[in-house]
Parts: sequence; C-alpha cells; structure tokens
Amino acid sequence: MTMAATVVRKSVTVEVPGDKAFRVFTEGIRGWWFPGHHLGESELKAVVLEPGAGGRWYEIGVDDSECQWGRVLQWEPPHRLVLAWQIDATWHFDPNLVTEVEVRFVADGPNRTIVELEHRLLERFGENMETMRKGFDAPGGWQGLLDRYAEATA
Repeated sequence: MTMAATVVRKSVTVEVPGDKAFRVFTEGIRGWWFPGHHLGESELKAVVLEPGAGGRWYEIGVDDSECQWGRVLQWEPPHRLVLAWQIDATWHFDPNLVTEVEVRFVADGPNRTIVELEHRLLERFGENMETMRKGFDAPGGWQGLLDRYAEATA
C-alpha cells in the first residue's frame, strides 16, 4: 500500500488574510458545512468545533441532540488545525478510531490564503479504507466542503 493511497489532499485559495481564513473555518463551520452531512436522526442545526486542543467536534440536531464527530488535536491559529475524525465506515462515532484531518492556512500575500487539507491515516479504516478514501475524495467530500467554505469567506 502506498502512502498516497491512505491520504486525501485538497486545497482552496481564499481572498482573505490568514486570521480571517482560520476564524471562518473554525468559528464559522456551521455556516459552510453541508447540511446533509450529519450523523444524528434529526436534521442538522449546527456543527461545533470547540477552540483549543482537546476541544470537541460535534453536531447538534434540530431536536438539540448531540452527536460526537471527533476532537481537536492541535489548535495553532492562524496557521494550523489538526482534528481527530472518529466516524467509522458505517457513519457512527467510534471513540477507538482516530484518523486525522490537518488544515494548514498558508499566506499567499497580505489578503490571500491557501487552505490545504489533508485527511490521513485512512488505513485505520481497515477493509473499508478504499471506500472511505473514495468518499472523502468525491465531489461531495472534502473538496465540496472547501468550496462551500471559500464561498463563506467572501
């Protein structure tokens, strides 16, 4: 198995400084996340990314139920964020599964930022790795989310 097969990399360029790019990604996640991408029984009301290492990453349904997605592993505003993705191949939270989503915010001038996302350790999905990789790599996966994020920064 090659390393490239166990990682999905996507990027988008936004016309805002790095500090705003980081804030929109983290504080504004509920505004750009796909509403249909949720785990709970009820419709998605909000996505929450608690600031700081150790913070929770979860959803709130319209019925106020909560579903855990993962946690914040590293919080380095405005340059870097690493999240634990703890959703398994059946789209349920698994506290024993940890794949990583690293997001880097790279300055490309004073008012332009390249946002690079890497979802790695996909081999931890075991026999479901390729199915999950294809999902993350699909138009409705990470690139679609980054495109929605870019629209939210405008």
